[in-house]
Amino acid sequence: MLKRLQLQDYKIPLLFIIISTLFYISFAYNLERTDSTKLITLYTALFIFFYKLTRISRNHFKLLVAAAIAFRLIFSVAIPNLSQDFYRFIWDGRMLLQGLNPYLYTPESFISLGQFPVAQGQELIAGMGTLNASHFTNYPPINQLCFAIAALFSGHSILGSVVVLRVLIIAADIGTLYFGVKLLKRLKIPVSNIFWFILNPFIIIELTGNLHFEGVMVFFLVWSLYVLHQNKWKYAAVLFAFSISVKLIPLLLLPLFFKRFNTNGVFTTYSFKKLIGFYAIVGGVTLLLFAPFFSFEFISNYSKTVGLWFSNFEFNASIYYLLREIGFWYSGYNQIAVIGKLLPILVIIYVLYLAVFTQQKSYITFIKTMLFAFTAYLLLSTTVHPWYLTTLLFLSVFTNYKFPLVWTYVIILSYIAYASPTTSENLWLISLEYTVVFCVMVWETTAKKRHMLFN
Repeated sequence: MLKRLQLQDYKIPLLFIIISTLFYISFAYNLERTDSTKLITLYTALFIFFYKLTRISRNHFKLLVAAAIAFRLIFSVAIPNLSQDFYRFIWDGRMLLQGLNPYLYTPESFISLGQFPVAQGQELIAGMGTLNASHFTNYPPINQLCFAIAALFSGHSILGSVVVLRVLIIAADIGTLYFGVKLLKRLKIPVSNIFWFILNPFIIIELTGNLHFEGVMVFFLVWSLYVLHQNKWKYAAVLFAFSISVKLIPLLLLPLFFKRFNTNGVFTTYSFKKLIGFYAIVGGVTLLLFAPFFSFEFISNYSKTVGLWFSNFEFNASIYYLLREIGFWYSGYNQIAVIGKLLPILVIIYVLYLAVFTQQKSYITFIKTMLFAFTAYLLLSTTVHPWYLTTLLFLSVFTNYKFPLVWTYVIILSYIAYASPTTSENLWLISLEYTVVFCVMVWETTAKKRHMLFN
């Protein structure tokens, strides 16, 4: 009778997993980015089953872990269908193995010479597209190491390189699961919260499916946060530097460590020295990782490339698009060059405000400040690609906030822009996306009866 009851408990979850498996197979091997109807339908179905599965099976930890890994393995030999960035990853990795500094050359520069220094060079340049090929790479050194590993194991096969990159990303997700659960236990938060991240179709599709390395960055970030909670701040600083060296965005969070090293809300000489030591290790390790690529030309190219994200590129923005319309009305042309420089300053001011004036009564409050710092960054950005939400969703696991979870669903609307050959955005759909996100966020931050995990 007991075994029958246990089997009955697994009946519906297994049904959801089987159906989700079929949808993931269709998503991975039978979907074109331009087919918006199929894209939205499949993603919606996967999100519904993910939500129901996480809710009804939160106590079946091993089952959900097995499902999360199985869903990722479905993409094993699939070529990413929602992003072209992986072609640039493969190009950079093969450049490194040829002894060439990928920060000093644009792929496009080789076209005019009729020379392609890497295997399948023409195919890679065609795949990454003109925009990507015309700019210098902006991927930090640990990211470049991952690209080089793919080139080392598969230097003449695009699919082979994709498989290697995917293995690295899946391994990072498993690491995030491991340290995420350990940190949740230390903070006395239900470990089932990790499945809002690890089982989310957004994470599975954008990281494992489309090969975005935000997952590797999050792995080092959660590892750093875990050992910092154990007061191993030197170890945490090294890991935080590794996170920065995958994606630069954790730099935004550095000021928030200001109050993590004080004693009962007051800085002592000892705590101040630890804080300075933490920042020194983070900065030193980061510079050390960049050192093999260093040159004045590298500094010029890298700073210009990073600056383009604030002054030239625009996609799926919220507050920026409102300011852009005001700029059009005022001057008659796009003011991105001005607005793009102003918005990062506002983000920095807000982060510094959180660092100095927010009371960090607990470690959860500390993570909460990170959540809102990153939220401000996204809302004030000129470009918000779907995979940018990875860090926000991860941080929400340690709070009761669900607006990041909602956002990971509605952001699929941004992909409808690719249904047009000119990648034309539908501002009504973007308005719908952000209206939903803002409404949920405002409700969660103002509802008086809402029970918070932090105090």
